[in-house]
Parts: sequence; C-alpha cells; structure tokens
Amino acid sequence: MRDSCETGSFEKTVKNETVRKGASAFLKGTAILGISAVIIKILGAIFRIPLGNIIGDDGMGYYQTAYPLYNLILVVSTAGIPTAIAKIVAGKLAVGDVRGADKVFNVTFKLMAAVGFIVAALVLLGAKPLVHFLNNDKAFLSVAAIAPAIFFISMTECYRGYFQGCQQMEAFAASQITEQFVRVLLGLALAIAFLGMGKEYAAAGATFGASLGCLAGYGVIIVLFSRFRKKNTLESYGDHKEETSKNIIRTLLIIAVPITLGASILPVMSMMDLAIVFRRLADIGISPQQANELYGQLTGFALTLVNLPQVMTAAIQISIVPAIAHFHALRDKISLDHTIETGLRLGLIIGLPAALGLSLLSVDIMKLLYPMQTGIAQSTGELLFIFGFGIVFLAVYQVTTGILQGLNRQIVPAYNLMVGAVVKIVLTYLLVGMPSLNIKGAAWATVAALAVSAILNYVSLIKLSEIKIDYTHIFIKPIVAVSVMGVTVKIFHTILMNVMPGSAATAATIILAGIVYLGMLFATRTITDDDLELMPGGSKIKKIKDKLGARR
Repeated sequence: MRDSCETGSFEKTVKNETVRKGASAFLKGTAILGISAVIIKILGAIFRIPLGNIIGDDGMGYYQTAYPLYNLILVVSTAGIPTAIAKIVAGKLAVGDVRGADKVFNVTFKLMAAVGFIVAALVLLGAKPLVHFLNNDKAFLSVAAIAPAIFFISMTECYRGYFQGCQQMEAFAASQITEQFVRVLLGLALAIAFLGMGKEYAAAGATFGASLGCLAGYGVIIVLFSRFRKKNTLESYGDHKEETSKNIIRTLLIIAVPITLGASILPVMSMMDLAIVFRRLADIGISPQQANELYGQLTGFALTLVNLPQVMTAAIQISIVPAIAHFHALRDKISLDHTIETGLRLGLIIGLPAALGLSLLSVDIMKLLYPMQTGIAQSTGELLFIFGFGIVFLAVYQVTTGILQGLNRQIVPAYNLMVGAVVKIVLTYLLVGMPSLNIKGAAWATVAALAVSAILNYVSLIKLSEIKIDYTHIFIKPIVAVSVMGVTVKIFHTILMNVMPGSAATAATIILAGIVYLGMLFATRTITDDDLELMPGGSKIKKIKDKLGARR
C-alpha cells in the first residue's frame, strides 16, 4: 500500500513538473515575443505618427493602398508555412526525431524561396493595372516598392517557423526587431527625401523602407540560425522512418493550406473593403479625394493604435501553437488543458484593458499622438472608439486560433473567420452607404465580424478539446480588474483635465490606469505567484510585489 502511495505521489510530482516546464516554455516564448511586439510597435509609432504628420491623410491613403495588397500576398505565400513548420518540428522534436525536423526545414526553404521570387515578380508586373482598377493610380509606386519585401520575407519566415517549433523565440524576435528598425529608419528618411517630388513619391519611399527592412531581418536570422545549429548539436533518438521530400511537402500543405486560407480572409476582406468603401462613399456624394482622406483616417490612423494590443495577443498565438502541438503529440491532457487556460487568460488580460482604454480616451489619445493633425482628431477618435469594442473579440479569436491549429484543427478557425468575413462585407456595404455613418459603418462592420468569428472559435474549442473552463479565473477576475481600471480612467481624467494641459492629462491618466490595473490583477489573483515564477524576470517582480505587500 505504501509503495502504491509513493508511486502515485511520484507520478503526480512528475506530471506537475511537466506542466510547469511546458507552461514555463510557453510563457517565456510569449514574454519574449510580447516584449518584441512592444518594441516593434513603439518603432512603428515612431514611424507611423511622423509619417502621418509628414504626408497627411492623402499620402497615407496611397501608402495604405499598397499595404492591403502586401498583406494579402504575404499571407498567401507565407502565412501557413511558418505555422506548419513550427507544428511539425515541435511534434518531431517531442518524440526525438531531430533529423526529421531538420529535413522539414530544408525542403520548405527551397520551396518558399522559389514561391517568393515568383510572387514578387508578379507584383511588379501587376502593380499598374491593380491601382487603376482601384481608381487610385497615384499609389502605383507604393505598390511596386513593396515587391522585394515579399521575396525576402518568404525565406525569413521559414527560419522563424523552425525557431518557433523549437520554442526558441529569441532569434524570432531579434529578426523582427531588426526588420522593423531598418524599416522605420530608412522609410522615414526616404519619405522625407522624396516629399519634394510629391506625396505619392514620399509614400513610395516609406513603403520601400519595408523592403529594405525585410532584407536586414533576413540577414540577421541567417546568422542566428548558424549559431544555433553550432551550439545545439542534438541527435535523434528512437526509431524514426525518414520521410521523402514529397511527403513532407504534402504534410506541410495539409496543415498550411487551411491556415493560409484562414489568414488570407482578412487581407482579402481589406481589399474588398477598399473597393466597397470607396464606391459606397461615392454613392452618397463623397468625392474620391475626400474618400481617400476618410480611408486614410480609418486605416492609417485609427487602426494603427488598434494594432498595438493585437500584436501582443499575436505573440500568444505564435507561442501557443508549438506548446499545444507538443502536448498533443505526447497525449498529455493535463498539460494541454493548463496551456489552453493560460492562453485564454493571457489574451483577456491584454485585450480587456486595451479595449476599454482606447474606447474611453479615443479622441484624447488621437490628440496626444497626432498633434499636427488636430483637424481630424474628432473623426478619427470616433473610429477608434468603435474599434475598441473589437479588440477583445480579436484577442479571443487569435488565441483560440493558435490553440486549434496546435490541435490539428486548422480548418476550423478558417471557416469561422470566413463566416465573419461574409458578415463584414454585407454590413460594410449597408452601413457605409448610410450618410449618417459613412466611414464609421466600415468600423462597426469590422467589430461585428470579429465578434462572430471569436464566438464561433471559442464554441468550437470547447467542443473539440472537451476542456472544463475555470470561468472565474479566466473571465470574471480579469473583468473585475478592468472595471476598476475603467472607473479610475473616467474619474481621474476628468479631474486632471481641469488642472493640466489636455495631452499631459491623457498621458498621466494612461500611466495611472496601468498601475491600477496591474495592482488589481495581483489583488484578484488573476496573475498568481506561480505565473510570475514561470516568466522571464518574474521572480524579481514577485520580490518587489512581496516587499510592497509587506509594507502595507
């Protein structure tokens, strides 16, 4: 009897340690990518905010005409491949097939180099007819300037997928930061240099900065990959049959195609949005120039701020795929459920305050960040207020998509997003055509689409994983914490606006709200001591928290 108890205790200890190691790898990867995302978005703000002030909303319209196309082509040529590589590599490493993981990378790299080159060439050849179709001919140079980026990013994403599968996010993050830094530095420099030639040339210069950034990111990740392979000379263990290149490509496509189709929906939706919005605005008597300015406000100003929390939840999505795939391959239900709950909780911890904060302070935030564009602060603030409602749904959709992909259910989020896209197209057509709403109709349509997709994803996850969710810990506690933060924002912003300049009051309110929210996360135990111990640098944060608690 004693031996049986000791054995049971040992097995429980081993399981707990497995859960802790898995959670540690997932949280570490998320933290690294999250920090990287913050740096990238800060750099993006350094780029986007001055760029908006330099080229104005009409220049941003040319710039944003190129980016939906870039995102669409980028998704079609690369989106599913990195995730597929990560999932396959994670599964092979979990069972000791190191040689098989290496072959997956080698085969995929050759394939993507060829695809990237062909797609980049097609973009160059098709740029002029495309912008003519969109009735925005001056955007031609911006579209053409983005083509080289597609070639370099196609190869870079293969390396990132391999590192993601190994749950080594440092190199992943380093290449992204390098890419963004070069893009910002050279993009702004080229925009300023070409401004005298016209805003379409300045926008093209800014766009070409992205191509130069992709080249720099590719160079960095090659160096880091070489160093990683020299330091990590792992050998395969167990009996594994070598796969043929044909079978590897087949497996990749089985995983990647549904992911690519799902990821393609948003860029396709953006392209359709572009056409529908311009034509529907024309139907209610708005000129092409005014329509371009309104579209610049929607995509170049309001959506820029929405993308900050979005990249944080994207970090969770990227990190959670190999973690879920690893435990799914090992059939470790305890670790799997724990990782799912952790991912959902982190998504809401990030999404809820971002949504409430951007909605409550929408106009004031626009005035703070775009002081040279005060004439459009009210209208762009109204768009930001609407988009704020969609941030929570976007967070839930992204996290659940990563989980479902790790569970080998990649077709499910693609289908759910397609349903949301149909909702988006119908509502955009109907709402933008209402003079009282015009461009705001497109924003409300986006929120509705995200809500539908997120709810469908969540229901699918619960059904497919058969997980029993701890609703109090995952939903109720974060909602309580963010509610207190919201009350703080309303009270203190009103007070501070009466005693200091508007921008200073807004900045002070944001800082205070962040402190209050963090305190409430600890007070409600939404973030626990165990969570902190598993995070990079979390032990130091725990010591500071304990000292502050002891003083009280």
